[in-house]
Amino acid sequence: MVSSACGGAQAKRQIHGAWVSGDKTGFDLSATEAAAALRWWVQAGVEFTLVDSPRDQFASADPDSEPKGAPPRRAAEPSREPVSSTPARAGLNLRPDEAALAARDLAAASADLNALRSSLERFEGCALKKTATQLVFADGTPGSRVMLVGEAPGADEDRIGRPFVGRAGQLLDRMLAAIGLDRRLVYIANVVPWRPPGNRTPTPQETQACLPFIKRQIELAEPEILVCLGASATQTLLQAPDGITRARGRWFSYSCEDGRTLQAIAMFHPAYLLRQPAQKRNAWADLRALAAVLKG
Repeated sequence: MVSSACGGAQAKRQIHGAWVSGDKTGFDLSATEAAAALRWWVQAGVEFTLVDSPRDQFASADPDSEPKGAPPRRAAEPSREPVSSTPARAGLNLRPDEAALAARDLAAASADLNALRSSLERFEGCALKKTATQLVFADGTPGSRVMLVGEAPGADEDRIGRPFVGRAGQLLDRMLAAIGLDRRLVYIANVVPWRPPGNRTPTPQETQACLPFIKRQIELAEPEILVCLGASATQTLLQAPDGITRARGRWFSYSCEDGRTLQAIAMFHPAYLLRQPAQKRNAWADLRALAAVLKG
């Protein structure tokens, strides 16, 4: 592991030095150094390539710069698809306010959870849809007394298509089991249903584009208690002014747009507990508070 880290650092220095000096024709890397550099880029969130060879994307598009012998470019044919007036069909060219408006229209028109899922699959106002493998909609049983909402899917969730199935999900399963619950007795979703590249935090624009859908999902799932896992879900859904460390364990009122009011509690995200195991004591106290309300 040490040699790999050293190899990755040396590879990065060589790449940086060659880039600064202008020598981009090749990098003298050993197989070990190249593999270490590749692992470093993957950890940084770079998961796929756009072209096979390096290219300056900031250079002006000059027709004379095309490689000799390359076939001439064909003029783009006009699209035969009829133009729709629905804002959600405008793709990633939507401004953030237009994307949020399109999301509200689609969410409001969804009469049930199946229709809401179909609306999300048609929605093109969030750029994360283009980089994610698939939509991660929900898990568990709609109509359960408890609904848990996290931030966004991770790599395992993106691959499998269900929320909370990785290491954090396994911890969540154990947390639920500790108070007599399991996935069949709860309903689980995320504020953002597509995985951000590299598991980064969703941007405010991405969150706002998806917000009408999770609000409608909460209404259609009809839980009695809403559990917000982590700072992002707590601040987005409960408008909590404090950080998760102060908000956790507190009860809030969540107002649905259909007029109903739900009890809501903020808890640490299981992924945070994996990084900060000392906080599991506070998480256990929050779980006991949830269990007491369920029994009460």
